[in-house]
Amino acid sequence: MVSSSVILELLREYKTKMIIGTVESLWRYPVKSMAGTEVSEVFMGFSGIYGDRRYAIKNSAGRKGFPYLNANVRHQMLLYHPQFRHPERTLTPPNLTEAEKIEPGANPTIADAEDMQLDIVAPSGEIISVEDPKLLKLLIEGLSGNNQLKLVRSDRALYDCRPVSLISMQTIGQIESEFGMPLHKLRFRSNIYFNSERDAFGEDNFVGSRLRIGSKATVMVLERDPRCALISLDPVTAENNPEILRHVVRQHDNFAGVYCAVLVEGLLKKGDPIEVLPD
Repeated sequence: MVSSSVILELLREYKTKMIIGTVESLWRYPVKSMAGTEVSEVFMGFSGIYGDRRYAIKNSAGRKGFPYLNANVRHQMLLYHPQFRHPERTLTPPNLTEAEKIEPGANPTIADAEDMQLDIVAPSGEIISVEDPKLLKLLIEGLSGNNQLKLVRSDRALYDCRPVSLISMQTIGQIESEFGMPLHKLRFRSNIYFNSERDAFGEDNFVGSRLRIGSKATVMVLERDPRCALISLDPVTAENNPEILRHVVRQHDNFAGVYCAVLVEGLLKKGDPIEVLPD
């Protein structure tokens, strides 16, 4: 007969094997293609990270299906830094506690517009309201062709592909090592960066699996993240180095990190364990 202590030890070992890493940092990007902002904790809902990609700049010259001005076209967008006027109000929905008490768990409401007021720090250091027409005038400078810009605001994230993106620091480290130069992690514009207990690109192995982050929030890993030219842009200087994307294409079939859908809403915190759930 197996003793209870042995069973507990086996359970602890099994649990440990299911932990794949811990959250290194959490990021959201209030305006598509502008700089990101780090948060120590934030609510993750079915539509993604709370406060992520609430605004975008629609461009009349944009491609069909991708109508927004982005840093691939206007590199300097990366040097515009959004900042919420009331950051402490932008981390969780205002009725989160009440919603969680309603069985089986009501969807929290969207944020109050007042809570999500946003300013932009321009490269010059000037602070401009995101709704100030001056912002569009600055962004249109230097664009070739006929461009008409319009601010778009949404109560839910204006993501291109999936609600949440995740990449390990080990994956970024391997690309750095292969390429032979330091690469700022924000080139990859992920929501969740994590320290993995697996090898680089180990997150690829969890496509089709459920991951629990912290005590409650759960995502399904849907697919590997196909990369675009944005990773060639330095997020600090906006300098373009196309060889970075070419390297990822050659060495990793143009993939780095993974895309996820949210199955269970919840709070994420820096340092949270990331656990693979059994099928």
